[in-house]
Amino acid sequence: MKKRKIMALALSCLMVLSATGCGNGNNGNASSPAAGSSAAAGSQSSAQASASTPAADGAEITLWTYPIGKWGDAATVDGLIASFNAVHPEIKVTVEYLDYSNGDDQINTAIEGNQAPDIVLEGPERLVANWGARGLMVDLGDLWTDEAKAAIYDSVESACKSNDGVYYEYPLCMTAHTMAINRDIFEAAGALQYIDEANGTWTTENFIKAVKAVYDSGQANVGAVYCNGQGGDQGTRALVNNLYGGTFTNAEHTEYTANSEENIKALQLLLDMEGINYDASIVGGDEINMFCNGTLAMAFCWNVSQEKNNLDKINFDVLPMAFPSTGDPKLCGGIWGFGIFNNGDEAKIAAAKTFIDFMANDEKQAVESVKASNYWPVKDLGNIYEGDELMTEYAKFVPYMGDYYQVVGGWAEARTAWWNMLQQVGSGVDIKTAVEEFVTTSNAAAKGAQ
Repeated sequence: MKKRKIMALALSCLMVLSATGCGNGNNGNASSPAAGSSAAAGSQSSAQASASTPAADGAEITLWTYPIGKWGDAATVDGLIASFNAVHPEIKVTVEYLDYSNGDDQINTAIEGNQAPDIVLEGPERLVANWGARGLMVDLGDLWTDEAKAAIYDSVESACKSNDGVYYEYPLCMTAHTMAINRDIFEAAGALQYIDEANGTWTTENFIKAVKAVYDSGQANVGAVYCNGQGGDQGTRALVNNLYGGTFTNAEHTEYTANSEENIKALQLLLDMEGINYDASIVGGDEINMFCNGTLAMAFCWNVSQEKNNLDKINFDVLPMAFPSTGDPKLCGGIWGFGIFNNGDEAKIAAAKTFIDFMANDEKQAVESVKASNYWPVKDLGNIYEGDELMTEYAKFVPYMGDYYQVVGGWAEARTAWWNMLQQVGSGVDIKTAVEEFVTTSNAAAKGAQ
């Protein structure tokens, strides 16, 4: 059994998200109803609205789901659908399971062939900033009742709608992406003195000292700035932005700002550090494997699901950490929910809304739907992970969620430009030149998307 130091921390810490959370122009303020209230339990009026939507009888709909925790597991999803069919036997749901290596290609091919799925489970960067912005998605405004808006954190709500206020996503769960260290290696190297182990935080100065201590102990590969593709790029973005307080976009989410002096300084620091290598041969998933097998002493592509999914591979104590920073860390957040492709069939759209409403708003089902994700609810459902030490440990990072900037126009192009920029830096291209090229490319894409 792995060693683990667990803070006695209730999952109610998520409620401080309203003070420190995602801040999309509203400072992350949330209106959180008391547990047991009608809003906390689910939107009754939303359920009534879905039930009264015409032509749901006998509809057959398709759900395509990215691997959001156990939503990528057929046995788990079969159980969720069985619960839905116990209440709505008139609606048949078939499922297609996607992964992040080719899922976008599969959906784009389906769109081109006029065979897009009815429902997709993913995040705002795809549902809102990509397919929604292209006019391919259904407006879900009728699911966003007053009760739903009162229950769901404001910072989540703002990420689920376009700049002109159209809701293309109905959210289910969220998390804060972290990094992690091999505690055993750090302890042997005398590097634990440089971290706040209880809170999972460290300063940039102490990060530098810790990496040096681990490297000097004989661990040549301390960490990797992976850049063979976009997989796991939330980790490299958070690493660079946190080191000296840089930003990725402006607060209005209209342009990319990664060419700041703070980010240039961070990229230079990583390039100069012994033990940290720009690696153009791997993506985030490869880095995770290298961390789990002990090749790397730290992982920048991490969250609670990664630990849960790799428990059988890890024989050391994992210590999740916020990214090193000169102030409070600002972690990249993940928000996942449902969107509906507009396939022109009102009966299927109505059935799809009924499915979403049940999965996200039914008092009992919403808890099971969120728990299947291995993440946290986007509204107060109570302490759904009571007794789960691992989830309790990771819950302390959710209040560190920073701005959810992944809804900027041209996001797909910017992700490609980001890893290309990291490759350039690693190969010796002048950092300022490489970053300016990234910003020019990304802002051109953002302007073209407006």
